[in-house]
Amino acid sequence: MTGQRPQLDPAQLRAYFALMEVAGLLRHGVEQQLREAGDLSYVQFHLLAQLGIDAPTGSRRMTDLADGVVYSRSGLTYQAGLLEKAGLVERGPSPDDERSVMVTITPAGRDRLARVLPGHVEVLRALFLAPLTPTDVDALAALLTPVRDHMRATTQPSTARRRRNT
Repeated sequence: MTGQRPQLDPAQLRAYFALMEVAGLLRHGVEQQLREAGDLSYVQFHLLAQLGIDAPTGSRRMTDLADGVVYSRSGLTYQAGLLEKAGLVERGPSPDDERSVMVTITPAGRDRLARVLPGHVEVLRALFLAPLTPTDVDALAALLTPVRDHMRATTQPSTARRRRNT
């Protein structure tokens, strides 16, 4: 291989490694709390939160959930199956498209979400938000939002892959 290897400058490397370490430490703390408080994985919590907090009807198409939690359709199907077995969600055909699977949070799922949410917020405040001022939080959101939007625009969500492959 001839020529120079692509490199990041020291500030870019520091930012990258700091972000990855923060994300890893935060995920570990959050997952520990979710397991202890509700016997949930992070993905399962995210699914319940999308259904119980973000979805006005408590239902979403499986493909939309996969895109929202940035998880493979097969992995999400497995996680939704575990939640269904535990009585926290129900799955069924979409009324608009029988090929689509709808996932709906159950009353037991809402109860589990309500049980873990206070501790989840506490972990976020203690691990992530405590050292930041409100101005810092606004600045961090302003920095990360365009990065997230860029990454979502340049990666293929599960619906785009499915449409392209059919």
